[in-house]
Amino acid sequence: MKVLVTGVAGQLGHDVMNELSKRNYEGIGSDIASMYSGIADGSAVTKMPYVQMDITDNSGVETVITAINPDVVVHCAAWTAVDLAEDEDKVEKVRQVNAKGTENIALICKKLGCKMLYLSTDYVFDGQGTEPWKPDCKDYKPLSVYGQTKLEGELAVAGNLERYFIVRIAWVFGVNGKNFIKTMLNIGKTHDLIKVVDDQIGTPTYTYDLARLLVDMIETEKYGYYHATNEGGYISWYDFTKEIFKQAVEMGRTEYSEERLRVLPVTTEEYGASKAKRPFNSRLDKSKLKENGFEPLPTWQDALHRYLREIEF
Repeated sequence: MKVLVTGVAGQLGHDVMNELSKRNYEGIGSDIASMYSGIADGSAVTKMPYVQMDITDNSGVETVITAINPDVVVHCAAWTAVDLAEDEDKVEKVRQVNAKGTENIALICKKLGCKMLYLSTDYVFDGQGTEPWKPDCKDYKPLSVYGQTKLEGELAVAGNLERYFIVRIAWVFGVNGKNFIKTMLNIGKTHDLIKVVDDQIGTPTYTYDLARLLVDMIETEKYGYYHATNEGGYISWYDFTKEIFKQAVEMGRTEYSEERLRVLPVTTEEYGASKAKRPFNSRLDKSKLKENGFEPLPTWQDALHRYLREIEF
């Protein structure tokens, strides 16, 4: 199986490439930079074939993907800076990347007859209530430019292809790039009080675990919409932060102990600071994974345990 992966400079693209290598599949990475620009960790992705591709350039996308002629495109590339996306001068750029770029890829996948896997987000919903969102729910009501443009990407995939997987994920962390865990660990070193939001509920997703599931998926013909996060229950960002510091202390990092560092739960309103509206309810119903024979991800607590041993902090 020959697989083109977009966005390999990001957290998930990096791990998908390494998972493909583990299974001896032919993985080709792409991103907007002229050469691989992700973490230089010596893993397989740093040595695998790479092509430069600007997904917003329709003819460029067609040229690159046609030359590769993959069996599958795993589309991880996206504009993910949620607050920055709200700036008036950025909106069109975000749409070009998340919506138009996705459509460009979907159209060439249609022409070549290859499968496509598109990564989406719970931000396509309005984030209200307490019921977990079902993967086949069509009650879309994005609250932000990011959510709206990712939804437009979903519709471009589903509207043009039959052989597609749309996988919504949430609260992502991986070794290659910035994420909430790294932010909290860095702030925790220099502060003795941290305020963390306690009224946004979801489940973290470790890209290492997610990559395994995504490659499992593209080995099948079980197309459609899916939700994927780690198992282990629904939590708030505050709960997550407490567990991050607890596990860090268990690793001997006493600077994160409750004696030195206090974590204070606050509401989204009290916290303020973000330009984009964040969903309160990021609970994703993952039951369709099991129903279709896919192995669920490990618990987020276990994922965090493994992740903290992977990174330097």
